[in-house]
Amino acid sequence: MPTVLQLTRSVVAPITRTRLFRAIAPVLLPPIEAVLGALSGGRLQLASLLVPSLVLHTVGARTGMARDVHLMYTPDGRGRAIVAGTSFARDRHPGWTYNLMADRDASITVRDRTLLVRASLIPATDRDAAWARIEAQWPGYRGYERDSGRTARLFLLQPVAELAGPRDHGEAAARPLDASSDPD
Repeated sequence: MPTVLQLTRSVVAPITRTRLFRAIAPVLLPPIEAVLGALSGGRLQLASLLVPSLVLHTVGARTGMARDVHLMYTPDGRGRAIVAGTSFARDRHPGWTYNLMADRDASITVRDRTLLVRASLIPATDRDAAWARIEAQWPGYRGYERDSGRTARLFLLQPVAELAGPRDHGEAAARPLDASSDPD
């Protein structure tokens, strides 16, 4: 029997594939996420009501400035996260993908945990399996890649340590993750 979440996803997913959504979402969603984050102390994300979500903390490849972006992620079943640079089917790669390509070391905040991660670009031989896992979570998501006219960059985020305090960005001493610590 389908769950409420599955039913909600089945209604919302087709809306996210419309041209109207793709046009307004990049403009409206970031400020909404920022307000929700500020009001909840970073504990609530709009996207997390439907899919696993994280905040990716990188350093700008060109500017050297700290950058934060809210992303959907897909657990890979081994304690790692898959993120897709679809950018609402835009024809350009999102900035955060350039940041990860310039510096593989980043951090993520998932719920109340901030983890240091090392990003790796998913090789062509593993892309179909990664997309199958993503689409099992959010049907039709690969349509963003097809409609963009480019190959979306897929990254695997491997946790390397958990930061001592929330949103620490590396200032505090890191403690290693153990086998029972899973960012999913």
